Amino acid sequence: MNIRERLDISAYLIIGPENCTQSVEDVISAAVDEGFTCVQIRSKVAPAREMISILKKSAQVIDNLGKSDSVALLVDDRLDVVLAAREFGIKVDGVHVGQSDIPVEVCRKFLGNDLIVGLSANSEETITAADVSIVDYFGVGPLHATNTKLDASEALGFEKISALVKVSPLPIVVGGGVKLKDIPALAATGAQGFFVVSAVTGADNPRLAARELVTAWKK
Repeated sequence: MNIRERLDISAYLIIGPENCTQSVEDVISAAVDEGFTCVQIRSKVAPAREMISILKKSAQVIDNLGKSDSVALLVDDRLDVVLAAREFGIKVDGVHVGQSDIPVEVCRKFLGNDLIVGLSANSEETITAADVSIVDYFGVGPLHATNTKLDASEALGFEKISALVKVSPLPIVVGGGVKLKDIPALAATGAQGFFVVSAVTGADNPRLAARELVTAWKK
């Protein structure tokens, strides 16, 4: 069974050097050790070589925890970085793209059938229009207004999330301003997972924050 077949988006961390109070790999190590199931490296400022270096360290800490086969390591947008990292033997498991990024069919062509392609989709139209033979999951948000992604669309709220879950043929992971207090209501929408950035990366104690989020979700 490959990582695409094992994909678990229940606790999904998005992280980059510009939103970390500690090193990226230290935060990833703590979050994965506490039960996070998917990690996406996202940076709008890091050059390709820095991204590759971050991926190498991130893949190593996931492997050190014995979770390389169960925790997916993805990259936001940068298909070129995914391909280059894999050329260097780094275990990167796929890419996540938005509606205006590289088309998912191009990603699938270059990544083959064993790796993961995620797609941002914030409306019924974008969800139902997606080719489900190519895409593995939808990233939906923002749940609330957020400073982490200033170009995000308007906040969806729990009711809209529930409606999108009902029409989606694929698993949905929801984020955008998600805090610990949101987890019960978010789980009640039927979404398959939550994604966070600052709730973990900006926490005084990322390990504790990760533990609390995962525990709340499992309840």
